[in-house]
Amino acid sequence: MKIISIKGMFDKKKILEVVKNKKSIFLVLIIILSIGLGFFVGYSHRPEEEKVINLSNKDGSSTTNADFSTFWKAWNVINEKYPSASKVTDQERVYGAISGLVGSLNDPYSTFFTPDETKTFQDDIAGSFSGVGMEVSVKDKILTVISPLKDTPAYKAGIKSGDRILKIDKVSTSDLTIEKAIRLIKGEKGTSVTLTILSENSSESKEVKIVRDTINSPTLDTEMKPDGVFVVKLYSFSANSADLFRRAMKTFYESGSNKLVLDLRGNPGGYLDAAVDMASWFTQSGKPIVIEDFGKNEKQNIHRSSGYNVFADRNLKFVILMDSGSASASEILAGAMQDYGIAKLVGTQSFGKGSVQEVVNITPDTILKITIAKWLTPHGTSISEKGLTPDYKVEISEKDLKAKKDPQMEKAIQLLNN
Repeated sequence: MKIISIKGMFDKKKILEVVKNKKSIFLVLIIILSIGLGFFVGYSHRPEEEKVINLSNKDGSSTTNADFSTFWKAWNVINEKYPSASKVTDQERVYGAISGLVGSLNDPYSTFFTPDETKTFQDDIAGSFSGVGMEVSVKDKILTVISPLKDTPAYKAGIKSGDRILKIDKVSTSDLTIEKAIRLIKGEKGTSVTLTILSENSSESKEVKIVRDTINSPTLDTEMKPDGVFVVKLYSFSANSADLFRRAMKTFYESGSNKLVLDLRGNPGGYLDAAVDMASWFTQSGKPIVIEDFGKNEKQNIHRSSGYNVFADRNLKFVILMDSGSASASEILAGAMQDYGIAKLVGTQSFGKGSVQEVVNITPDTILKITIAKWLTPHGTSISEKGLTPDYKVEISEKDLKAKKDPQMEKAIQLLNN
């Protein structure tokens, strides 16, 4: 009995302990529920960027005071309301956002490439290509022909510098980057592309069908005119153009003439080193040829003359012909010659392609082509603002073309002979 009595007393204590423990557990549960409820309320009202748990700033850096909540708000509204939101992956949206970010610069030469676009870009650089044979850019927010290359399909089809391309086949060019436009224009040899063109001084557009071909553009031609004027026609600043120009200058020097015309009309540019090397034939060693202006803390990189300067004792008379198709390296060479008073510029305003791009790897399979600097002439004139203004403005009319007259060349020869 005693044992039973003691056991009974033990059970009562145990029951009291259990009851006490249950009260503790209940209190803990109440606390947990309260915290959970508070967390839920707080979670539903957290900043928009915190609602997207799969995206994060991996390096934890913060370099701006911009309010990113608007971005994440839009992101989440798309998720909540757009019917086909699930068909666009988060990564595709990130690529689209980066493209929009780059687009906000309003710089036609800065472009983000998705993985597929990156591969195409790299393939284009690596190999030869077929297409229609013209340089294009964006001018006044419209896809514009810088120049058709001589004897290419575009040249033979009558495409001219300054022509505006409104459509490529049926695709409007209004929202295309330069790279996307070029990819649409290029294609397999023998295939065709139809361009909707609005020419300068024309109120009506026209469709021009061009059959693509392998592009092999000439680099340089020379001619000695009867009155002793030596003409160099330079079509592009290609990899071998500096060597070809060297040979032309040797021929000019040995001719004994001091009258030189460098025709850069329709020359879209090319290698910077070639432009600097050509300028070196007319300038002293160390003279700035072009200034690379990075715009940050006034950082600049100056490209200087190698100082061949072989015509210093020749009383050189020098004229450079240019037009709206003269761009990039053409403007660098012409701008230096104009600044130093070595040559007079004859023709019309140049294109105004005066910026430097760098290709940056964003991820292993995406790249960003970004403008990092602007070209300035030796006296500090920005090429990219308006291009170069000729010393003698001379235009070529449709009447001149039909009569096969070249008033720009005629003006150059007149200046040299006087």
